[in-house]
Amino acid sequence: MPLHPDAQAILDRAPAVVPVLLDPQAIREQFRAMWQLPDNLPPVDRVADAVLPGPAGAIPARVYTPGGIGPFPVLVWFHGGGWTLGSLDENDYACRTVCSRADVVVLSVDYRLAPENPFPAAADDCYAAVRWVSRHGAEIGADPARIAVGGESAGGNLAAVTALKARDLGGPSIDLQVLVSPVLGHPDDGRASYRDFADGYFLSKASMDWFFTLYLRNAADLENPYLLPLRAADLSGLPPALVLGAEYDVLRDEGEEYAARLREAGVEARAVRYEGLIHGFFGLLAPELPPAREAHEQVIGSLLAAFR
Repeated sequence: MPLHPDAQAILDRAPAVVPVLLDPQAIREQFRAMWQLPDNLPPVDRVADAVLPGPAGAIPARVYTPGGIGPFPVLVWFHGGGWTLGSLDENDYACRTVCSRADVVVLSVDYRLAPENPFPAAADDCYAAVRWVSRHGAEIGADPARIAVGGESAGGNLAAVTALKARDLGGPSIDLQVLVSPVLGHPDDGRASYRDFADGYFLSKASMDWFFTLYLRNAADLENPYLLPLRAADLSGLPPALVLGAEYDVLRDEGEEYAARLREAGVEARAVRYEGLIHGFFGLLAPELPPAREAHEQVIGSLLAAFR
């Protein structure tokens, strides 16, 4: 279907997610200045910054707690930004929405960014955060026995990688993985969405090429399933997955392919494509895209079902 008019308005204002091949710190400053949180943030009972122990030092995080009597199930959330940009703030609106409507603690993780910290730093931090929840969740009002992971874009990649690591490295048990526009393959793998939406739809192929240049240590990393889960030979034994994607997004096809491969491996997986939308619809752009509410409801319903 045609682009949603609100998505078109965003593209008219900001045609690319980043101007590529520039200094990463300068891009981060531009990115922060470009996106403002709305004044009418969804209410939650409590929001508190936290610090978790990580493999290379402290990991900043933010804890969203719903009203009521806990302990609550917990969604460990990873923001997007190509492993290079982004912070806790851009996903504040979506984290609040899911926390209040699904009655879950949301732990949003500010993992280390590339190029200062290339692969596998972000993946190691995210897995460490989930392991911490499984042992110390009670400290934030969470039930360590009811854990979901999720994220958007590079955060979706990190959620899928965390699920793989939990399977391979002895836990913890994860009830659901929520993968929104996840990075699961490489821009040069030949998928049609990379050809059809290479430029002009908020996230460009050139931007993804730039992100990979900064995140990788060397070409051999591209064969590591903890960087690209579609490289995994075996996807059996993983948690159920909800995979959400936008019609006009270079990452659309790899998300749908991953869901299909999960099903082939005997894993419950559902892929939902949101027609007319662009990359970033769930978190970063949600306040400007009314159709994002449907995606939020989908995630809320899946969390309620997973923890029922």
